[in-house]
Amino acid sequence: MKPNTSAFPFAHRGAPIIKAALVGALALGALGSLSGCIAVLAGGAVGGGLLLTDRRTSGTQLEDQGIELKAGGRIRDAIGDRGHLNVTSYNRIVLITGEVPTDADKEAVGKAIGAIENVATVVNEVAISGNSSITSRSSDTVITGKVKSALVDAKDIQANAVKVVTERGIVYLMGRVSEREADRAAQVARDVGGVLKVVRVFEILTEDQLKALTNK
Repeated sequence: MKPNTSAFPFAHRGAPIIKAALVGALALGALGSLSGCIAVLAGGAVGGGLLLTDRRTSGTQLEDQGIELKAGGRIRDAIGDRGHLNVTSYNRIVLITGEVPTDADKEAVGKAIGAIENVATVVNEVAISGNSSITSRSSDTVITGKVKSALVDAKDIQANAVKVVTERGIVYLMGRVSEREADRAAQVARDVGGVLKVVRVFEILTEDQLKALTNK
């Protein structure tokens, strides 16, 4: 199932950049220094699903981990220690957020990640600005926790199927879900205090595909 890249602002399929109409991407509330740094979020680090309920194959989960492990080195090779970046891969859709000082740095980061083996799509949501503050990252971490809790409390959605990442108050939702689940998850996230915006970066499944996955 190919991801719905019409929801992604900057999507790479390999090296080329494709500009889409809507915003979409990764995020996180990782704490770090105010100087340049790279945070790689492993599969279950922020809002990841448990192994037994993960809708990715075990092989794809390993590929995602491999992509994330390689990301830091590729970014350092591309732009050195300029900026603060976060990388998350889910079903080989790679989300990049954070901050870099120039548009050229942003483009270089996207191309570097797109060249990693097994990457299907890159969603480049890197902002052109100074590094976010520790206070901002702490707030994002709190928001991520609140959104995950709200998804669990909702009970009409499989919370472990949704990965939640927050960047500067913007909540990004990733996962393999049906349109119904995507709408519900976004609604739940929007109702959480402190959330400025919700961006869906889902791979949309048909109800039949979802049934086949959940009945395994």
